[in-house]
Amino acid sequence: MNELVSATRRLKDGDMEQHERVVIVANRTPATKTAGGLACGLLDALREKPSLWFGWSGELREDDSNSVQLSSIDSLTVAAIPLAREAHNRYYNGFANGVLWPAFHHRLDLMRFSETDYTGYLEVNRHMAEQLRPLLRPTDLLWVHDYHLLPFADMCRAQGLQQRMGFFLHIPFPVPSVAQAIPRIDELLDAMCAYDLLGFQTEDDRSAFVNLCRERRPQKPVPETGVYPIGVDPHTLRKEAELAPQVKLWPNESIQGILSVDRLDYTKGLPERFKAYAKLLEDSPELRGNVQLVQIAPPSRTDVPAYVDLRHQLTSLTGEILGRYAMLDWQPLIYVEQQYDRAALMPLYRQARVGLVTPLRDGMNLVAKEYVAAQDPADPGVLVLSRFAGAASQLDGALLVNPHDPGEVAEAMRVALSMPREERVARHRRMWAVLCASTIEGWRNRCLEDLRKVKQKGARPSVPFSVSELMRRSREAQDAEVEKAHS
Repeated sequence: MNELVSATRRLKDGDMEQHERVVIVANRTPATKTAGGLACGLLDALREKPSLWFGWSGELREDDSNSVQLSSIDSLTVAAIPLAREAHNRYYNGFANGVLWPAFHHRLDLMRFSETDYTGYLEVNRHMAEQLRPLLRPTDLLWVHDYHLLPFADMCRAQGLQQRMGFFLHIPFPVPSVAQAIPRIDELLDAMCAYDLLGFQTEDDRSAFVNLCRERRPQKPVPETGVYPIGVDPHTLRKEAELAPQVKLWPNESIQGILSVDRLDYTKGLPERFKAYAKLLEDSPELRGNVQLVQIAPPSRTDVPAYVDLRHQLTSLTGEILGRYAMLDWQPLIYVEQQYDRAALMPLYRQARVGLVTPLRDGMNLVAKEYVAAQDPADPGVLVLSRFAGAASQLDGALLVNPHDPGEVAEAMRVALSMPREERVARHRRMWAVLCASTIEGWRNRCLEDLRKVKQKGARPSVPFSVSELMRRSREAQDAEVEKAHS
């Protein structure tokens, strides 16, 4: 405990007390520069100026009473906390990924709700707010990320914290007709209104949130909102793609490669993709022996039944495709369930004639942008992209497809494989310009600058009732649920 007190004092001492510091709050803290997701996009920038990243360390214990673990990466202070195993299960597996993730991706059939999980979700958000509070300075700018932390600002406001707080949702926000099926949606909307600024990937997502608030909570003012499509660092990615590949995927130049990289998740449209590829081989026999799909899909949430079922389905489809079309000297499909870091992936993207990115629904999908950044501008590949990915609103040089229509996806792959170089270059040039105009640095700067402007306006949305009342209601409903089960 003495180490935490000393470290906290060091954080607050000196001239930096008077200067703004960006505080990132996310479900996980970054471990390395090659960490995925949010960390990959922000870590370099945060290392340059004094800043703080707070979140779960990844460690599970029997209880979560121990103190914050502090470490440094250049000017970035990482404040990581452990979580109790049961609390994490209810918060993360239970409500965040058992309700919010499927519902936000329009999969209400996979949503499973319990009062115990919802209470656990609120309690972990409250616990994280309590653990962060001693580390904060009055001038800090809090930037909170993703669906795990929808009520986090409400928890902070209940403790008297007045710092500016912005929120960014990395996944889609559901349309009102779907969102209304989420249990406790009104309470979650009220809690989200404790943020000073809410950011979304696309205008469709922002509009869906605003319309839902106006429909469900017409008596409450809607907080400031904005559209901030997350980007990449295209020049760095191009340099990484130009390095010698660790693996030469298609050493035989007569084979045209199609590459897909996704986390093994039911939102990514992998079974639909495999069926579309099988249709391509069925309808275009001239491509047999001359094309190969490589699907990289590292498993995730392997203890969740929906993901177990998905894995079995993909294994079955892989066997069907190989059994029907494979030859002694040619495999039509390579399916790999392994994780690769960005440095290994970028040269692989560059080798692929087609980048196949066909999620059923996605907030942005940075794989699409990474594929474009990796291409040789003199001889680029073609991006086949789902129109339901956020990236589709920006990358107009891609071939946009409906991932639910195997015939349409198969035809897009056929067109991509036969597209003349002149057209490929023109399409890539347009998308490269978009990447350079909408970088990860520009995304960060726009979000934070708009958050600063919200404070200058003096606008602060009111919170309709306290967090203690929110949790009291949840516990009462949970008790009623238990009583009903035993009656």
